[in-house]
Amino acid sequence: MLRSAARAVLVIASTAASISAQTPADGLMMPKRTMMAGVVYARDSWREYWEGTLKRTNGNVGRVTTQSVTFAAGYAITDRIAVMAAMPYVSTHASQGVLSDMSGIQDLSVSAKYKFASVATESHGAFNAFVVGAAAIPMSDYTPDFLPLSIGTGGSRAAGRLILNYQTASSWFATASAAYTFCNNVRLNRNSYYTDGQLYLTNEVSMPNVFESSISAGYKRGRIHIPVSLTQQRTMGGGDIRRQDMPFVSNRMNFTRVDGSVAYALPGNLSVRFGAGHVLSGRNVGQSTTFTSGLFHAHRL
Repeated sequence: MLRSAARAVLVIASTAASISAQTPADGLMMPKRTMMAGVVYARDSWREYWEGTLKRTNGNVGRVTTQSVTFAAGYAITDRIAVMAAMPYVSTHASQGVLSDMSGIQDLSVSAKYKFASVATESHGAFNAFVVGAAAIPMSDYTPDFLPLSIGTGGSRAAGRLILNYQTASSWFATASAAYTFCNNVRLNRNSYYTDGQLYLTNEVSMPNVFESSISAGYKRGRIHIPVSLTQQRTMGGGDIRRQDMPFVSNRMNFTRVDGSVAYALPGNLSVRFGAGHVLSGRNVGQSTTFTSGLFHAHRL
């Protein structure tokens, strides 16, 4: 939302000492025939944002807060192939001004993860490589043309991701990941719009594609998993927010964000996960801080 750099994503945490955490972007894989389901709550807020490269505040919105509850599930078909899905309910609020709050079901995201390479030794640890295919479609008729309070971009997307992971024999790990997202055009509830110095006499907006890269490192042993990551997003096109104007759905939205989380397995195949993230720099996004918490359950079929 402006867009807040926090995104509703699938997060599946570790749920037993023998079962690893897994998301579409990490270097982990659930054991064969393991099913996981859970819910993630996220609260993201910002007061300062970048209008292009100018960092500022705006009394017409004050502090913008986005809250989401994401329902997530995943299933490991084999030790190398897993499928995942997530769907968030999102609400937004501005502390000042006259903009109305928005809320609703956002997008259904589905992904498939394949471990295509794995090399392990007792003395040097293990190296794993993954590819991920993902897609998302809107699940409600929300408007994308009301940023910074829109709950999403209102368009379908498809993405491919490559993940390289190294796990040492002493429980430390490092992961590198890169993804490219193809974004479909978006339709607005008006017949013209102005962006990037040009007037368009149509209701269809061409959305730029997005490149994302991240590196992470941390500790994983037994019931505990502690990753810390640095993520960069670069939009492959789009204009800046015009001075003193509202954001537009196809604006260039770049950011660099740091995240950290702790997942701990509880008895009874349950686990909890807590995390926090902060945007370090950006372009046409809010300098947001995000807190997340999740509860999950796993079952071997």
